Amino acid sequence: MASKEEIRSSHRAARSALPLAAQDTAAAGIASHGLAWASGLGRGRQGTFAAYLGVGAEPPTLPLLTALVEAGHRVLLPVCEPDIELSWVYWTPQSGFVRSRYAPIQEPVGERHGTEVMRDATAIFLPATAVDFSGNRIGQGGGYYDKFLAALAAMSSASGGADAGAADAAADAVALPTAAVVYDTEVLPAGSIPAESFDRKVDTALTPGGIVRLGRSRPA
Repeated sequence: MASKEEIRSSHRAARSALPLAAQDTAAAGIASHGLAWASGLGRGRQGTFAAYLGVGAEPPTLPLLTALVEAGHRVLLPVCEPDIELSWVYWTPQSGFVRSRYAPIQEPVGERHGTEVMRDATAIFLPATAVDFSGNRIGQGGGYYDKFLAALAAMSSASGGADAGAADAAADAVALPTAAVVYDTEVLPAGSIPAESFDRKVDTALTPGGIVRLGRSRPA
């Protein structure tokens, strides 16, 4: 089995070689399929989606963000904080961006919210360099999202109170659907990605070609 860093490096090199036309086509597919997935989760109702701005050779997500807002959804984008923490800012196409102090990304300007803002979220679009059909994900290597997803679980148990039913309800409130955004060739066979104790599995891959359900041994 290849290591995470070997897979990450290989996929980054392949991404960097993509021509602009292929990136534009990918952006359109990601926006179309991502909006359909989001609308299906909300069953036609407006929702709130945590996402991110793809930069450099990452799959382009700006058209997806714009499509979500134009459909009436709210969008939260991350800001990197000290100690590998994320805060979140509500984004619109009129929002400004600044270069992050802690990561090679663009971050939205606006009021920052902590992890508790996810109580009102519908689902999360995650950055990734690969996923496999077991639901394992390789991110960019910074650890921000692993820590963020762990914080969601911790938040549910901390706020559940003494009543077991309340704890179950709190867990439901933050057990959000997740979609990792990757290119079609970056969805790998089950067991291809080494899983470590701090890793958090994802439910779905969003690719230019469509939605791929994970957590199974092979494609449906």
